[in-house]
Amino acid sequence: MPAENATGIWVVGEHAGGVPTRVSHELLGRARALADASASELTIVLPGPRFAEERLRELVARGADRVVAVEHERLDPFQLEAYAAIVEALVRARRPAVLLGAATTAGRTLMPWLAIRLHTGLTADCTELAIDPDTGHLLQTRPAIGGHILATIRTAGHRPQMATVRPHSTQPAAPDPRRHGTVERIPPQPEWLSNRVRRIAFTPDREKQTLQDAERVVAVGRGIRRPENLGLVRKLADALDAALGATRDVVDRGWLDYPHQVGLSGKTISPRLYLAIGISGSVQHLAGMQTSDTIVAVNNDPQAPIFQVAHVGIVGDLFEVVPVLTRVLAHAPDASGNSDRPDGSDRSDRSPRAVGIPAPGGEP
Repeated sequence: MPAENATGIWVVGEHAGGVPTRVSHELLGRARALADASASELTIVLPGPRFAEERLRELVARGADRVVAVEHERLDPFQLEAYAAIVEALVRARRPAVLLGAATTAGRTLMPWLAIRLHTGLTADCTELAIDPDTGHLLQTRPAIGGHILATIRTAGHRPQMATVRPHSTQPAAPDPRRHGTVERIPPQPEWLSNRVRRIAFTPDREKQTLQDAERVVAVGRGIRRPENLGLVRKLADALDAALGATRDVVDRGWLDYPHQVGLSGKTISPRLYLAIGISGSVQHLAGMQTSDTIVAVNNDPQAPIFQVAHVGIVGDLFEVVPVLTRVLAHAPDASGNSDRPDGSDRSDRSPRAVGIPAPGGEP
């Protein structure tokens, strides 16, 4: 679409069973900053079933000036063609300047389809968004060349300017009950519900914990030395009931599968607790976890970049530190003094230098 007369920041929200998801709140946080910078109205479009009024009002509290809920029982679960028809029709009628979506399975399916239909550009997997103060263009920053650089992209001549944002790359917008906004409930036009795809069945993910949804993550880097030593970190993860993550180097070596990878070329996560074990802290890895609530790092190099973002740093040999952490967390003290070092040596006379390990809800 041409750029003339386009105004406003829009977000395509997501829901699960009629409840807006965390990623919708994250998108509102990103979009609110853009709306404030450009003095624009912020609208969230939410196709789905009938939504509870308090759910829609919560979106206003989290930053939306306008909530457009397009409601029909056939819009749950996500259906590509129906959702695309709804958003396209609304965009053509109301002409937003910016349209943001999440880099989720649904968002990565819907947003490219919309970009083609609207004859505009799309920047996928953005890690940063901003408004150019001189031109008003959306500055869309994403990793490029295998995550080695960050590229900033503009869509100068077409609207809406479209981008997807990685889940967990920012904190959800906090609710402010004092905010006021408009809630529109729109019944879909019959042609919007046309769909050539029929849902036959759904098989849920049977993993104990998915990396992106886990509240606690134990991640391992090249410092683990060889795959046979991963059991040491798995025990710690089990003691914490945590998901297991890894750096790109660990995945590239085949020690863990790609679903475990954290970073620009893997998953972007924001757990309550992130334990980085033997991870130096490359820029690519930090971009995938630095919004975690609490970061604990274990590394034998006091100059490792990971300590620049860590809330708690333990300078020491991971083969000594991790077993101690595991025993403490499991409430199973080991008085034998046996070493878990890969070479079998006993260094019980040397203690790692640590800066407090906080207990949940307690003092370090």
